[in-house]
Amino acid sequence: MDHQAVLAAYDEQLRRGARTDNPGARVERDGAVVRQIGARHDWNGVHWADVDATTADAVIAEQVRYFTSLGREFEWKLHSHDRPADLADRLRAAGFVPEPPETVMVAEVADLPTEAELPEGVSLLPVTDARGVRLMADAHDAAFGEDSSGLGERLAKRVLTQLTETPDAVVAVVAMAGDEPVSSARMEFCAGTDFAGLWGGGTAPQWRGKGIYRALIAHRARIAAERGYRYLQVDATDDSRPILRRLGFVPLSVTTPYVYTP
Repeated sequence: MDHQAVLAAYDEQLRRGARTDNPGARVERDGAVVRQIGARHDWNGVHWADVDATTADAVIAEQVRYFTSLGREFEWKLHSHDRPADLADRLRAAGFVPEPPETVMVAEVADLPTEAELPEGVSLLPVTDARGVRLMADAHDAAFGEDSSGLGERLAKRVLTQLTETPDAVVAVVAMAGDEPVSSARMEFCAGTDFAGLWGGGTAPQWRGKGIYRALIAHRARIAAERGYRYLQVDATDDSRPILRRLGFVPLSVTTPYVYTP
């Protein structure tokens, strides 16, 4: 893989050319900034900012004023290759709080396994309706704990909206051990780009290490191949990064969410 070429495509197609990831949200292009605005439960934030040492502070201040006027907490999605080099320090000085970093990893779909090999007693259930979305939320809670800041419920609301209003833009699946949801994942398609994004994949503790995460990757890789996408992209945690490396994903950048709360 040509790292620089793929990084340039990632920036151009997914950040400068960002499209809304939610039917209820919109993407705005305001001078140097590409940002998304939605309801409070949506992702609100800055995808891209073409700034340098002379303009960064003013642009940061303007985004704070803008999102604060809307009453929105928002995220500046900083990447390790963004400039200026001290942009993280400038965001902290402006009141942003960093969350744990994740590694942007990419693989060519053609190089990935597409056969979902599941442990005995586990099957994959496509998510197509409210019942499936409920199972997704339950799987999330099983993986991360029911006190994980209500993320499972927000995820359920988001996916149900996508399935209802833009069903061709998302694929979601739950791994079931009998009647018990033990893992879930989704894939979002960025129309007009080379990239499909992988999200989720958390597995209940007692089911980890049995190949379910790998099977969910393969399941989604097969669908991405059928739809003609060239790359799969994922923001990987420390837990998933080693598995993704073994499957053929390579690090592209490191992304850190910087969150501002009005």
